[in-house]
Amino acid sequence: MTSPEPQQERPFESIEERDQFPTFAPLVSHRTRRSSVHSHKSHASHVSLDHFDQDGVAALRRTMSRQSQAVAEAREGSGSTHASENTVTGADEPFDFEKVLRTAVKKLGESDIKKREIGVTFKDLRVIGMGSTASYQQTVGTLFNPHTLVETINKIRHPPLRDLLSGFEGVVRPGEMLLVLGRPGSGCSTFLKALANQRDEYYSVQGDVMYDTFTPSEVAKYYRGDVQYSPEDDVHFPTLTVEQTISFAAKTRTPQARIDGISRDAYVERMVDVLTTIFGLRHVRNTLVGDASIRGVSGGEKKRVSIAEALATNSLMNSWDNSTRGLDSSTALEFVRALRIATDVARQSTIVSIYQAGESLYELFDKVCVIYEGKMAYFGPADRARQYFIDLGYEPANRQTTADFLVAVTDPNGRIPRQVSHPIPRNAIEFAEHFRKSDLAALNRDDIQSYQAEVTGQPHRSEHYKQSVWEDHAKTTRKKSPYLISIPMQTRALITRRVQIIRGNMAGQVVNLVSFILQGIIMGTTFYQVPNNTSAYFSRGGILFFALLFAGLQSMAEIPALFVQRPIVLRQYKAGMYHPFVESLAMTLVDIPVTLFTLIIFVIILYFLVGLQKSAGQFFTFFLFTLTMTMTLKAYFRGLAASFKAPAPAQTIGGVVLLVLVLYTGYNIPKPSMIGALRWITYINPLRYGYEAILTNEFRTLNGTCATLVPSGPGYEGVSLDNQVCTTVGAVPGLPYVDGRKYVALSFQYSYSNTWRNFGILLAFCIAFLAALLVVTEFNTAAGAEAAVLLWKRGAKTSDVVKEEEEVGKGDAEKAISSGDSTRPSSALETEKAITQSAPKMTDIFSWQHLQYVVPVGGGDHRRLLDDVSGYVAPGKLTALMGESGAGKTTLLNVLAQRTSTGVVTGDRFVNGQSLPADFQSQTGYCQQMDTHLETATVREALLFSACLRQPQSVPTSEKEAYVETCLRMCGLEHHADAIVGTLGVEHRKRTTIGVELAAKPKLLLFLDEPTSGLDSQSAWGIMTFLRSLADRGQAILCTIHQPSAELFQVFDRLLLLRKGGQTVYFGNLGRQATTMIDYFEKHGSRKCDSSENPAEFMLDVIGAGATASTDKDWHDVWKQSAEAQQLTSDIEKIHLEGRQRPAVETTVHSEFSTSWLYQVKELAQRDFVSHWREPVYIVSKFMSNILSGLLIGFTFYQAKDSLQGTQNKIFAVFMGTINAVPLASQLQVPFIRTRSVYEIRERPSRMYSWTALVTALVSVEIPFNIFGSSLYFLCWYWTVGFPNSRAGYTYLVYAVLFPLYYTSIGQAVAAMSPSADIAAIVFSFLFSFVLTFNGVLQPFRLLGWWKWMYHVTPFTYLVEGLIGQAVAKSEVQCSAVEFVQLTPPSGSTCGQYLQNYIAAAGGYLTNPDATSACHFCSVANTDQFLEGNFNIQYSHRWRDVGLLFVYVAFNIAATYGLLYIFRIRKSSGTLSWLKERITRRR
Repeated sequence: MTSPEPQQERPFESIEERDQFPTFAPLVSHRTRRSSVHSHKSHASHVSLDHFDQDGVAALRRTMSRQSQAVAEAREGSGSTHASENTVTGADEPFDFEKVLRTAVKKLGESDIKKREIGVTFKDLRVIGMGSTASYQQTVGTLFNPHTLVETINKIRHPPLRDLLSGFEGVVRPGEMLLVLGRPGSGCSTFLKALANQRDEYYSVQGDVMYDTFTPSEVAKYYRGDVQYSPEDDVHFPTLTVEQTISFAAKTRTPQARIDGISRDAYVERMVDVLTTIFGLRHVRNTLVGDASIRGVSGGEKKRVSIAEALATNSLMNSWDNSTRGLDSSTALEFVRALRIATDVARQSTIVSIYQAGESLYELFDKVCVIYEGKMAYFGPADRARQYFIDLGYEPANRQTTADFLVAVTDPNGRIPRQVSHPIPRNAIEFAEHFRKSDLAALNRDDIQSYQAEVTGQPHRSEHYKQSVWEDHAKTTRKKSPYLISIPMQTRALITRRVQIIRGNMAGQVVNLVSFILQGIIMGTTFYQVPNNTSAYFSRGGILFFALLFAGLQSMAEIPALFVQRPIVLRQYKAGMYHPFVESLAMTLVDIPVTLFTLIIFVIILYFLVGLQKSAGQFFTFFLFTLTMTMTLKAYFRGLAASFKAPAPAQTIGGVVLLVLVLYTGYNIPKPSMIGALRWITYINPLRYGYEAILTNEFRTLNGTCATLVPSGPGYEGVSLDNQVCTTVGAVPGLPYVDGRKYVALSFQYSYSNTWRNFGILLAFCIAFLAALLVVTEFNTAAGAEAAVLLWKRGAKTSDVVKEEEEVGKGDAEKAISSGDSTRPSSALETEKAITQSAPKMTDIFSWQHLQYVVPVGGGDHRRLLDDVSGYVAPGKLTALMGESGAGKTTLLNVLAQRTSTGVVTGDRFVNGQSLPADFQSQTGYCQQMDTHLETATVREALLFSACLRQPQSVPTSEKEAYVETCLRMCGLEHHADAIVGTLGVEHRKRTTIGVELAAKPKLLLFLDEPTSGLDSQSAWGIMTFLRSLADRGQAILCTIHQPSAELFQVFDRLLLLRKGGQTVYFGNLGRQATTMIDYFEKHGSRKCDSSENPAEFMLDVIGAGATASTDKDWHDVWKQSAEAQQLTSDIEKIHLEGRQRPAVETTVHSEFSTSWLYQVKELAQRDFVSHWREPVYIVSKFMSNILSGLLIGFTFYQAKDSLQGTQNKIFAVFMGTINAVPLASQLQVPFIRTRSVYEIRERPSRMYSWTALVTALVSVEIPFNIFGSSLYFLCWYWTVGFPNSRAGYTYLVYAVLFPLYYTSIGQAVAAMSPSADIAAIVFSFLFSFVLTFNGVLQPFRLLGWWKWMYHVTPFTYLVEGLIGQAVAKSEVQCSAVEFVQLTPPSGSTCGQYLQNYIAAAGGYLTNPDATSACHFCSVANTDQFLEGNFNIQYSHRWRDVGLLFVYVAFNIAATYGLLYIFRIRKSSGTLSWLKERITRRR
């Protein structure tokens, strides 16, 4: 790092010289500006503007030069006398960037544009949050435990509180960078949020915080965009490009006053050009930002996009929360250098928290704040912090970076006390108290006072600031609005962005369109050209209802996506970019043409395939209502999503409300048949109004020919129409047709005269839902972030950690801190003792020679990832595998561990010079970078599961349990043994990963991939010293690691260094303080390594692997020709020679797995059951879904009568219950896929158990919960509808046993082949639409036409037939008054005589057989006649149906195994491989 540049002091008035473009600042040599009253001169290093992209900056300079010349020429032409001032260079002169900036400043002064800056001061800052008392993992049992209920009520009434921060004071001036350091959980994020005015998630924030002269409430209300907080995750819309992302931010914060009066578009364009140039993003301007499932820019580039976006908004103060997590040190250095440029050039106030900060990174900061368990241990100049803590009584370790040292002093296990004369502080309170009394604290207070005096001593400053803000507002924007642009301008910008998002995800739009087309074709052909007679009246009603509902149902799938974008909207709302409601409005407006286009295609296909009434008026009326209903339901579902803070309750409530809407439309149960207590629902149901309109629109011109005249058939050939009648409701004696208007009037109480009234009501619903959506979005945007809390297994042995948390919860913070600082001094000794006694001794040497790895990259091309790599790992040695990103570190680890599934590996791998044993994977441990575990298990259970399934079955369980306890001590986890893995911190989660592998007793070696990634420096040190202890006891370890600190680097014995392309640069011993490695590079022509330099950074810089490093030497060639390479070859040959004189390593497991299949199933089933039991939300939502739908359907069809309509109601009561399979199956797919992911990522490569055992366990555990849930449904539904007691047994068997068996097995079969839960839900819904459509209820069997074959294939045919046949058949039908038809017999005949032959042949009955006129005839006498004639249901088939359902269940279970094998297990090729690639590409 270069030496600090001289500082330049500037008076306050210079803030008016800052242009709105980041580059246009009077900061030529990038010197830090300071107020003249600022007492401390910063020694922070600074960064050149062209650091990231020298060529890009040069090109930008040329562009700006040309633009300046063009402006000058234009003014010359107009006779301006200022031409010479605006011409920055002559045609042949070199570009003078300083002159451009000076000229820009002069123009800025001439234009009288006022600019502003803001700093923050804080005194006695205290943040109070909800206390994390010892929390226990909820289970299904605790929900029904009265004691737990009382606890919960007490917590709601008297929430436990705790101090998150207290006693903070300091100032951050404009142009300063503050580094915030502390261990995880110490309060760094809370501090950053408090300074960035993000107070919503805390119980209270107290103290005197001022942003210059403004209070936090004033900033939040009026100047929100000037103070921003950036979370550690870079959350952007993945389908926007880099340019679109930055452009949108610039567009929403474009000031009204601009130099030269350039247009807004020109301003945005130049802003994007400047930012992408300075931050090295020009080459990815048109690349998607991307996310985990969509390929986009790299991690480092995404960080710079976040910076550029924040700068584009002209924010004046930024808090960056741990934004370097997961990045290697070179990328982290790039990130902070970019922040330094932003702070210097844009004169911002910048606050950053970082883990594992290197020295060169630390030197970029002006000030540092050290936080120790919520207390301020230091706040002051960054260059004086190290000496302060040394004087305090602590000393840094050898080559320890300043940042690591500052964090280490807050860790009782990590700090090194010095011999000093005064007592040294030991806990957080003592540290804070000592600093409060120090000279640096006094200097800090003076700094605060001087800055406050500066801002208050200039009364015009706040007015100047306000005036600057007002001038930035658009003409049509309220001057006190926190937004710069008006609502119409926001709407235009958001509409543009929504279109860009859609264009970036065209595949999703195509899939949506194809689904509409397919559904239109399927339903259209199912109801193909319905006849114009009365037999199709019911079918017409069915297809109209489907058309109205289907398009709206698609919007339910949007709910998860709306929650995904909410954090982005929240962040941009807090940045003062736009009103959240405008985002919803823009989404709705953009959705109108998209929905219009989709529905035009859908409606045309459906309408004309079905053969609905062919008049223009009726077609467009149908289309108008379908479109309006779709938009209404979209607004409803979006409003529902906006009302909740999480997707699960939104989907649950949405499903229940949707069921209510469907039931009370009037299709399933006509309004006259509804019970009075629930009939009011129809009046608040928008579907009902839409359905009435399209039903009466269709039937108003329909005079359907009577399909069944009574009497007719043999013996009635010559009967006159005067003596016949149609059985359809609305028939008139003597007429051979039925008037459609009369039919809907009598059946549904619908009238066509209400059509436009209904349209008005529907429109009102649409507007009301849309208004609710906008209001709720504006006021409920908060994402509902919850603080992470460590959970414990209830009933577990109380550990010291639990006791500490309970102390904190009781408010005894000092006692808790004291006990926490003691950190159980015996712990480290216990760990060391456990390792000494139990670490497995290893004597075998693993080696590899000439490894090559080639993978296909598409288009027939191949890429070589590893190129002639050789090396070995010896017992007792800790070997580091290093290199820049993309060098092939993880790839080599996977190849060595036999964990590759694609590509071709060549070369040799040996153990003692002999071929690898057959169970090599079982004899090694592999700790992946991602700590993948089953979230609900405890630490002890995770280790015991690994021991039980990976150690031989012959080892007694008691011995395995004892070894697990040993492993817990070895890993320092004995105090967290009963903690839930999913709630652990990063360090303990990493230790759990290592423990899981150690519990398997690996005999050969241990592979670790990035064990320190994401850890703070002290946690990383703890992990590495633990690995060092293992190696010292004979363990062979190979470990990849990002650029470590010098301190961590010294832990290793050997190094294998790779460069890009997987080529070896160095393999050999490191030597004491890495001198052997340094000597190798220096003697081969590298620069000298400075004594204070980190050797890890030195070697990467030398080989050209640093952030901006380059080299003209081919270090791979140097290695190949070196004596060290020859020595490596010699060493490997010697190892092989000695090893081959010993017997080969025995294969300990002669089958594929260590344990039997049944043993695996038992262990897996037990684990999965415990997992379910500890997820009460999942289980209870399953039960509540059954209970609510059971009660809803039961009371909707309450005590159904024995009339024709009552019989049909009973049929729909059964049919609607089967639809419950959709939410229940979609719900169970989530845990299936989650558990499968753990298997695929970690457990399968370790050969823990068979995939068939996993499927067997998952199926067998899920079924009992679903049977119990369906039993609850049965109890709420069966007797409520009024089915007979005598038939309950069969119905229970089919609905509560067979039905859950069916939907469990089909749901898991779909999940088995799906890459993710959302895709599984889409596939399942599509397949389920077939099951529902072709079972003979919606469209009777006789009218299915070509699709009749699907009727026989569909399992629901037999489910529905069995349920309805048993519950409804063999009963008498008693027609209601409206269901009787009247006819007149021929003169001289009684009703009974006239209809005797017809009743004998066709069924039915008369109420007045002796009458000679007005015969009251009911067309159905018993339910058997009704069921068989209309639905093809026969009572005699009920046990056949049970048998067939068992066959379907067996088929589904077999399909679960088969599909999992085909899609997830087998290494496929050809067409299937192509299909899998396409399916998983969007994951």
